[in-house]
Amino acid sequence: MADSAKQTRWKRNVILTCVVLGSSAGVAMAQQGAAAAKDAQPATTPAAPQDPTASVVIYDGGLKPGWKDIGWAPRELPKSAPARLRMFNYGGWILYQPKLGGAYGALTFRFTAPESYGEFLDVRLDSPGAAVFPHVRISPEFIVKKDREWAEVVVPMEVLNPRSLPFDRLVMRASKDVARDWVLFDKVALVPLSPEIAAARAAGGGRAGRGAGKESKMVIDCAAPSRPISPLIYGIALDGNRETQDTHQWKLGATIRRWGGNPTSRYNWKLGRAWNTGNDWYFRNVQLGFGADDFLESNRKNNTQSALTLPLIGWVAKDTSSVGFPVSEFGPQQAVDETEPAGGNGIRRDGTPLPPGLPATTSIQAPPEFISDWVRSLREADSKRGGARGVHMYILDNEPALWSSTHRDVHPEPLGYDELLKRTIDYGTVVRRADPEAVIAGPAEWGWTNYFWSAADFAPGRPPYTDRRAHGDVALLPWYLRSLRDHEKKTGVRVLDVVDVHFYPQSNVGLGLEGATDPDTNARRIRSTRALWDPTYKDESWIGEPIQLIPRVKQWIAENYPGRGMSIGEYNFGALKHMSGGLAQAEALGRFGQQGLTSAFFWQYPPDSSPTFWAFRAYRDFDGKGGRFQDISLPTTAPEGTSLFASRDASGKKLTAVLLNFDPEQAAQAQLEFKGCGTLNTVRVLGYSGAPGGFTEQATGTKAEQALSQRLPPYSITVLDLTVK
Repeated sequence: MADSAKQTRWKRNVILTCVVLGSSAGVAMAQQGAAAAKDAQPATTPAAPQDPTASVVIYDGGLKPGWKDIGWAPRELPKSAPARLRMFNYGGWILYQPKLGGAYGALTFRFTAPESYGEFLDVRLDSPGAAVFPHVRISPEFIVKKDREWAEVVVPMEVLNPRSLPFDRLVMRASKDVARDWVLFDKVALVPLSPEIAAARAAGGGRAGRGAGKESKMVIDCAAPSRPISPLIYGIALDGNRETQDTHQWKLGATIRRWGGNPTSRYNWKLGRAWNTGNDWYFRNVQLGFGADDFLESNRKNNTQSALTLPLIGWVAKDTSSVGFPVSEFGPQQAVDETEPAGGNGIRRDGTPLPPGLPATTSIQAPPEFISDWVRSLREADSKRGGARGVHMYILDNEPALWSSTHRDVHPEPLGYDELLKRTIDYGTVVRRADPEAVIAGPAEWGWTNYFWSAADFAPGRPPYTDRRAHGDVALLPWYLRSLRDHEKKTGVRVLDVVDVHFYPQSNVGLGLEGATDPDTNARRIRSTRALWDPTYKDESWIGEPIQLIPRVKQWIAENYPGRGMSIGEYNFGALKHMSGGLAQAEALGRFGQQGLTSAFFWQYPPDSSPTFWAFRAYRDFDGKGGRFQDISLPTTAPEGTSLFASRDASGKKLTAVLLNFDPEQAAQAQLEFKGCGTLNTVRVLGYSGAPGGFTEQATGTKAEQALSQRLPPYSITVLDLTVK
């Protein structure tokens, strides 16, 4: 590999730390070195200022023109060979160039020393003035690669020169007394910030953190009760606009993909590629570039399971061209899609809604039999392929409480308790008959309000909450579950296996690529994940109370219809290209496994090589070779500002852990205790903090039999790939 390619690789692999030396001998020698450096005078004409966009090579098989060396360590600088120094008695070497210009990203060099020296090398910058620069101990965090005896080192300028002060010299010295053996140095250079690190900074990460990391005591408890992790928590969703364009969704490691979203409520499987966009796009029937069969086939080819949304609304697109509120019939509207035939948004210019026309304007009826025929045809297709199941979960429509808004051209009346139950039973029953082994999920409600009340409870012109009060004043989801339990007891027909709800933070953190990335929003975005599980977290939105979504729904299941699984059919934390979005995603995936979810589906899928993309890969393919989170979740503890998720395989010999540092500036020093796990055998560390290249192997921290000390850079995801014996 060429040196330039190596340099790029080194910079991409950086997880770094700064240690200020404190021994009296070290201080004395630092003063000695500083005095020698400040007394040095240039023997040649000062070099012209350096190009700030270029690397400045200081030593590479010889000292480069314009550079001088002094120091108090005996040394030899042979031609076309590494520099050789004897660094006994705290020996040091100074390389300087007066009026050195340029803005640099890092110092890089390689060195080799006797193994018995241990961590002995101290590096710093200096200048003729009174400025004081940090001493940086070259510890394993700075050594990004070892090639036989040679260690490749990268030290970023934010560690060497945190205040961006002018400097003109580099000081390398022994931080402790060592023997008289030769220490060799070569390929010493100041380099600009690499594209990878620049991209990481743009994503909010890529920082090493100043000073010693904040100590964070963590525990992985292998002796406590554990629980299996469902592989279906790593789900994503169809993106109808990009289905035929993107391929990176297959590189995420997603285990299941959902055919869902608003238009799927109006999908006509008999036409194959027709649905209605609802109020997302002028209530228009459209021709898709793909159909459900194409979706299922793509999943099969990519070894991904399928979740299929089935329309319960009763109407599906009759063609690929009709519109719900044609201008020719309804007249001018607030917004109009000029595509022929021109269709409006169903809102008059004065802001009042237009009464819809007949559903037949865009749609044909889709009673339970229509869906039964579809399910039967899917199973017949499975049989022709040898019997392997094509659909692994059927979802009973999408956000039905919003039908009177999203699909008001065919369902203008707000949905109530009774209609939701009736449609669930009518359609769920025919699905069960057509596919007795089916996994059926519902009601796929959109969020907080409709966990407790129906759409009819908020219908205009009606007293609030009348629907709920008419049903014993019982919250919607518990009532729904209790009613389906009673139905199964009465008829013997189970129409629901998994309780499906959607979750979107309501605290203004954004959706998809959108979302502010100022410090306050970033912190709130990450905190918003606590609404999934934490009974002490008061939601920072109009909700204003603890949501504790997963424990809450699980309690409702236990009390009203035991045995049901739980799915989060849609969720998203916004700012997908920022580290705060990636950290929120990594946190959510860890909690899904820890809390025992049946399945979860990110909406829709993250951009290629974004922080949210790599959050998935932390659990599904952290090394690009199939390295993944294991199948059994272990109890863990971690302090505020960090998270720890741990897993093991069935043998108990393989452990994988994901560690998160939520602080954008401060590194954490994780002090991990392994309780009842056995003796640590092999440790591999991979880290990510925003670079588009994803996870890279990092230096392992200090290891003991049942403990590990590992530095976590700011805003980072760290994976520990472990074996025990």
